[in-house]
Amino acid sequence: MSESPAQKAAALDAADELAAARKLFALDAVSDHASDDAGVYLDGNSLGALPAHVPARVADVVTRQWGELRIRSWDESGWWTAPERIGDRIAPLVGAAPGQVVVGDSTSVNVFKAVVGAVRLVDDPARTDILVDATTFPTDGYIAESAARMTGRRIVPVTPADLPAALGPHTAVALMNHVDYRSGRLHDLPALTAAVHGAGALAVWDLCHSAGALPVGLDEHGVDLAVGCTYKYLNGGPGSPAYLYVARRHQAAFDSPLPGWTSHADPFAMTPGYEPAAGSVRGRVGTPDILSMLALEAALEVWDGVSIDAVRAKSLALTDFFLECVEAYVPAGAVTSLTPSAHAERGSQVALRCEDAPRVMRELIARGVIGDLRRPDVLRFGFTPLYVGFGDAERAARVLSEVLAG
Repeated sequence: MSESPAQKAAALDAADELAAARKLFALDAVSDHASDDAGVYLDGNSLGALPAHVPARVADVVTRQWGELRIRSWDESGWWTAPERIGDRIAPLVGAAPGQVVVGDSTSVNVFKAVVGAVRLVDDPARTDILVDATTFPTDGYIAESAARMTGRRIVPVTPADLPAALGPHTAVALMNHVDYRSGRLHDLPALTAAVHGAGALAVWDLCHSAGALPVGLDEHGVDLAVGCTYKYLNGGPGSPAYLYVARRHQAAFDSPLPGWTSHADPFAMTPGYEPAAGSVRGRVGTPDILSMLALEAALEVWDGVSIDAVRAKSLALTDFFLECVEAYVPAGAVTSLTPSAHAERGSQVALRCEDAPRVMRELIARGVIGDLRRPDVLRFGFTPLYVGFGDAERAARVLSEVLAG
């Protein structure tokens, strides 16, 4: 007799080299191996789980660094240099050498900085077009459209599959998402970046749904600029600051549209004229948001000693196994996967199209399986390899079948 999905899950969990990382997170309702009494958190692609040591670290920031040292903490606690220091902690997770990533502001603000900055780097009035992923998360489109109006360019929506054919002598910048937020489709960053460069344009990538889930290779693949949030797979907490990557070869010419005082070469000179700082610092704007930034810095410690390649291998194994369990448990035709089956085209989530999806997700959440919904009919399940196990995947598919049967 062949093994059941539950038996296979137990064997896979026993062999999981990342299993110990689960204990680093505050997953109150989730046991070491998910059981019928345990919750299953499959929404880390929207908000990562809390690393267990972060509350004590934040308490120290509030009570000692702020409460006792007060303004001395800008120097003595390293507050002033936090944006670059934390950027250098993120850099290996996105395949960047030190000195190219700065943390601060929101993803939306960093998209604006990156797109306008890229247009200014091109500095060619004949290059009139900003190509934008037509399937992008809406904010990227809104911001890019505003950036286009401000720089005298026009927006050209194009799907990633059609991007190479749309490129030409009029293209200034292409803004693409590494992973589609709705379907979980992984786009070919190396090939698309090469195509953009072949047309004489610059490539800007949004890494919100890939950083911390799979290798990115910004330096290796010659990406020009990139942005990303830190509250999904990087577990930085709700509203944690985003980051901006500017390739070293562009930094001396990078002209930020938001030249704030903390990106000045001598910020405390308080001079009326702006002189940009060298390196990644010129991506800063205003005073760093210290409480959330230092919570993020603490959260990033869960990555110490973790290989992003091992994370990717487990991510693919988890999503493969979840789809296998869905096929085993769920009646044929009840759901349809929107997530590509090919590993080279898959991020770290599974999106299932389902009739009456809002009701189904409400029932799943009521039964302890936490995913999320993209209207009108998409159920999303995010698989965060540091704390999601194969038992979680099996239980989620089993409860989904029970909800659909009900």
